[in-house]
Amino acid sequence: MNSFILMRMKGWYLMAKITLKDLSHSYLKTQSSDADWAVRDVNIEWDDGGAYALLGPSGCGKTTLLNIISGLINPTKGDILFDDKMVSNLNPVERNIAQIFQFPVIYDTMTVYDNLAFPLKNRKIEEDKIKAKVHEIAEMLELSSTLNNRASGLTADGKQKISLGRGLVRSDVNAIMFDEPLTVIDPHLKWILRSKLKELHQKINRTMIYVTHDQTEALTFADQVVVMHEGQIVQTGTPVDLFEKPKHTFVGYFIGSPGMNLLPCEFKGGDVILNGKKIETHKKVKSNNFSKREIGVRPEFINFSSEGIPVKVLSVSNTGRHKIVDTQSQNGKIKIIAKASENIPSGSTFLSFKKEYTYAYGDDWIIE
Repeated sequence: MNSFILMRMKGWYLMAKITLKDLSHSYLKTQSSDADWAVRDVNIEWDDGGAYALLGPSGCGKTTLLNIISGLINPTKGDILFDDKMVSNLNPVERNIAQIFQFPVIYDTMTVYDNLAFPLKNRKIEEDKIKAKVHEIAEMLELSSTLNNRASGLTADGKQKISLGRGLVRSDVNAIMFDEPLTVIDPHLKWILRSKLKELHQKINRTMIYVTHDQTEALTFADQVVVMHEGQIVQTGTPVDLFEKPKHTFVGYFIGSPGMNLLPCEFKGGDVILNGKKIETHKKVKSNNFSKREIGVRPEFINFSSEGIPVKVLSVSNTGRHKIVDTQSQNGKIKIIAKASENIPSGSTFLSFKKEYTYAYGDDWIIE
């Protein structure tokens, strides 16, 4: 018998360090191009007890990757390991995973209490321990007043809270996986539940993987965020890493509001030339062998100045906390985020970029 299953049967639960090696998956029988792969060339190692997020737009492969980890999908190629033990051929039950889906999965005929208690009763947990755990989770999710109600009478977000609770109530899982779990939740409640999930993670120190297309959800929940684009991981890092130093133009564009300014430029002798002017970047460009050359800088790291890149101010939007200024340069539009109290020039002016946050990109990848 597989040693992983034997340990689980005996109640010895392994540390859930999750490793994916050379993982790719296609829903097609044959593949002739990158576009034929839903997920490709994934290599990840997630430590036990971490809070992680898979972030990207619809269709980027994040749910496919989550389902591969949980065992709902067998990958076309590559290996999945839990605590360095191969689990690629194990089903979701054998992998000991709790997964919460985008839409509620509950038992309508049961009470809220029985729904939450169901996973624990299946595992023959003592009744007093079940009661204590159910009440703990119910309080966290603000379900205490409805414990004796039938689940069928709850609203959509109430039902999804039950679904969340059923995943969180177990303390013996290797990992808890969330597939866009707050889609049907009221916007105000989303913020509360995100905070509660973060609080719970810090309390139980269980590996959690959270799939979302919402950058706010990913950046507030996760210690490490994996950004996916067209089936490929383009960057893994802390929220600060992704914001301050995007390794791929998609990361710069997708994260931030507004996203990174990307402008076509030239590379000459290690320098970046924009509109005939040399722009100081965080590092010199050592190669010019690119078909696409761009300079990237976030709106937060641009200032108005007496010299620099000539622009024309097009519009100013006051958000209350700051101003978003749209300008037009010879190479394209440039957005700036300015303080709410700052006086914005009208007509023609100049911009300067902060060198340490200004990057050169070749064929969409940062030039290091």
